[in-house]
Amino acid sequence: MLRGDEFLSSPPRKAVRFGGTLPDILLKYGQGDTTDYELLKHQLSDPDIKDAQIINWLHEFRASVTYLTKDFDQLVSLLLKLPWLRRSREVVEEYLGFLGNLVSAQTVHLRPCLRMIVSQFVPPRITIREEDVDISDSDDDDENLSENFNTCHRALQTVVRYVPSTLQFLMPILVESFPFINKSERTLECYVHNLLRVTVYLPTLRLQILELIVEKLLKLDVSTPQQDIEDAEEAANNSDSVEKSAEEGLFDMEEDEERKGNKVVSSSSERMAHPLAERLDILMTILFSYIKDVCHVDGKLDINKTKDLYRDLVSVFDKLILPTHASCHVQYFMFYICSFKLGFAEAFLDHLWKKLHDPNNPSVIRQTAGSYIGSFLARAKFIPVVTVKACLDLLVNWMHKYIDNQDTGANAYCDVALHGPFYSTCQAAFYTLIFRHKQLLDGNLRKGLSYLQSLNFERIVMCQLNPLKICIPSVVNLFAAITRKYQLVFCYTIIERNNRQFIPVVRSGTGGDLVQTCTNPLDSFFPFDPYVLKRSKKIIDPFYQFWEELSAEDLENLKKPIKRGTSEDEDDDFLKGETPQNDGVVEIAPNSYESNTRSPLSSIGSPPDCYVQYPQ
Repeated sequence: MLRGDEFLSSPPRKAVRFGGTLPDILLKYGQGDTTDYELLKHQLSDPDIKDAQIINWLHEFRASVTYLTKDFDQLVSLLLKLPWLRRSREVVEEYLGFLGNLVSAQTVHLRPCLRMIVSQFVPPRITIREEDVDISDSDDDDENLSENFNTCHRALQTVVRYVPSTLQFLMPILVESFPFINKSERTLECYVHNLLRVTVYLPTLRLQILELIVEKLLKLDVSTPQQDIEDAEEAANNSDSVEKSAEEGLFDMEEDEERKGNKVVSSSSERMAHPLAERLDILMTILFSYIKDVCHVDGKLDINKTKDLYRDLVSVFDKLILPTHASCHVQYFMFYICSFKLGFAEAFLDHLWKKLHDPNNPSVIRQTAGSYIGSFLARAKFIPVVTVKACLDLLVNWMHKYIDNQDTGANAYCDVALHGPFYSTCQAAFYTLIFRHKQLLDGNLRKGLSYLQSLNFERIVMCQLNPLKICIPSVVNLFAAITRKYQLVFCYTIIERNNRQFIPVVRSGTGGDLVQTCTNPLDSFFPFDPYVLKRSKKIIDPFYQFWEELSAEDLENLKKPIKRGTSEDEDDDFLKGETPQNDGVVEIAPNSYESNTRSPLSSIGSPPDCYVQYPQ
């Protein structure tokens, strides 16, 4: 508080420190006098600038935005670099007002303003230097980060409100600002989260933003094959086991405190050992949470909002997912939204079916659509038997019509290039039967057998196109065992004939000749094979049908054909009983990427290659 004489002797408060008012400085600069202008720039770039100074400057600039033409882009650039986010509330409000005034009066500065806002969608980097050497470079994950993000979105909404044409300039900036996939998990997490927040108040950009996010997720997904993820997990588990055995008994007290029941609480238990898989897991969790939040209002499914999001996601699926071969996880966003209501699952199946049977689509797209249909019908718990039957009817009827048209003509021979969609459809039907045959026969065995017989698999298997030669061996073997048990079709004669005709391919390389056996001529895959990312897996698992590994008893039962006259009360244990999970389990089959000569870890949860002995 100043005394009277001090107040009289103190200088009046000036709007700027040098050269009078801001318009005067800018006018002098236009006349060639740059002294005060350079002093102004120096003051704005002062790292120790105080809140009161920033507020004074912003107040002056808000009143003088008409002077800030393109000639003063360097000055505007300094203003956009001001550390306004981590300042007092008064600074933030004044800065938001300045942004609104600037973009409405000088749209030439719109792009720099948008770049400044979007650059704040990630945590700032904190670099610690010691003797001119950077010893630390990490995310500044302070407690105000969430509030700062909220302020950034307020700033973006302010700009959009004053300049409606902002949307056409914003999307390219969002694309070019997306962090590289080797950036930290926290950086990627914050950026994707903020992108999805933009779709809430700028819904016209939602489709483009979803495409951008899924495109980046796909790059992560295809860069981390499932086998690499599981190898990294196995190596990490082995390393942990060695460390634990070396330290065994040293920290019993701490372990007792950390135990809850029989589980040890570990902050790292949910981390993926593979660094790219860890990033993908975090981002998939965010995407699933976004889908759930958009589709539910006050905990209840909003059908109209879900329909709108479903349309956008199907569009993204068609554009990015369907043409991408062998992605492992990203496609599960369709699996997840379809779990909300049966109507969406049926709409997705119908969409895939149209892709599959449309001859105008490329063969590879049709084959992939077939893989999605089979995998979806097999793995989605929320799809009832009546829908499975309806889809099987569609698939099988189409196959019979295809055989009618092709089985007697010039192309009536086994050739993947000619009949790829047909073989993909066969494999989808076989795969669905393997997973769903218990449900199809449950309750009324005679009625169920009558339905399966009506599908006439025998004609499909015996046709000149020979689908058993092309489909993946693990699928063929189980299909043959199940259809033999219920006397639907006897496949083993054809399988043996195909094996005799099979000629290994010899390829020469720098390491000498290599004999290769092609057990997946379709180059097909099961897109809904088991999901292995630890965090986001918890969201998918409740809706997911895992494969129950066959016990030795089940294998023996598969060898015994069921009698035609079996009554409903004589249903065997293979239909009624639960398959033991780990009792006498035979070797696990390869998944869609492996031959039937290996038993990789990645096949866990996929149908086993049950080597049922051929009947003599």
